[in-house]
Amino acid sequence: MKVAVVVGTRPEIIKMAPIIRELKDFYVIHTGQHYDYSMDEIFFEQLKLDKPKYRLDVGSCPPGEQLAKIISGTEKVLQIEKPDIILSYGDTNTALGSALAGVKAMVKVGHVEAGLRSYDMNMPEEVNRILVDHCSDILFTPTFDTCSHLIDDGINIKLIQVVGNTIVDAVYQNLKLATEGIDIGRKPYALVTLHRQENVDNPKRFLDIMTGLNLVSKRHNLVCIYPIHPRSEKMMKRFSIAQGDVVLMPPRDYFSFLCLEKNAKVILTDSGGIQEEACIMGVPCVTLRDNTERPESVKVGANRVSGTNPQDILRCAIEALESKKGWKNPYGDGNTGKRIVKILEEKYGK
Repeated sequence: MKVAVVVGTRPEIIKMAPIIRELKDFYVIHTGQHYDYSMDEIFFEQLKLDKPKYRLDVGSCPPGEQLAKIISGTEKVLQIEKPDIILSYGDTNTALGSALAGVKAMVKVGHVEAGLRSYDMNMPEEVNRILVDHCSDILFTPTFDTCSHLIDDGINIKLIQVVGNTIVDAVYQNLKLATEGIDIGRKPYALVTLHRQENVDNPKRFLDIMTGLNLVSKRHNLVCIYPIHPRSEKMMKRFSIAQGDVVLMPPRDYFSFLCLEKNAKVILTDSGGIQEEACIMGVPCVTLRDNTERPESVKVGANRVSGTNPQDILRCAIEALESKKGWKNPYGDGNTGKRIVKILEEKYGK
């Protein structure tokens, strides 16, 4: 069985790593959707993964142009390598472009982390994940709830495999290695991540969130630490949004970021993967969005969806900090990578 694994962003590298470690005959295509060393290449080094065999270097460009480059570049590689299956992850332009390339090249498509839904079609990620699901020949879905979304969408149940989420594998495998944290003193802190288009490209939402973060900092005497995404920093400057008491720092490598997550009093984020990581590590989370495609974390009490109103952010942060810990991780047992590869070998092995 020959497998093409496609990644293009930091989360895809991290979440595909447990699968890559279990594969025998494979190669990695890196689209270059994330192209900054601190957001990309360092993760291959830290996770001890071989460098990608192919790099498309699509870089930063308008979404339609980026998608076209990913489709074209991936299709050319598939025509050369002729794999049995191509694996796409999640809801990025990389996931959609590689899935479409697989369809056009008549290569079977596997979608890892299938079936997530926010039911907000204003989110580019929601459009991407739905289209990838409908392009796929086999869908690896994390939970029975996400499985039900696929069935509701009319996808044949025979194509669906409920396997858990590889983010659990990644956290369990890598937290042991993440021994070096960041020295921020002994003061308790809240960890912030904020990068989604609907937040940082909207000056009112961005300003409201920063106002809310400053309220949290003052109310609880917490340092709000924000490792800021380069694009978010650019938009903050463009909109002249003051950071106030929020401490900005450059993006962190994976291991030091895991340490920041593990030791935070609360995490405030608009990232889907970080909602999951917080839940897995037992750290309360506030989601700075109007909805989430990770409702399992809300159901178990690990996560609260605040929206962007400053007072709602403060209220949810107070609830999170005062909440009982010890919820059950709903995302799997840490063996999802092995499970996926076993299914692939049974289905596509020769």
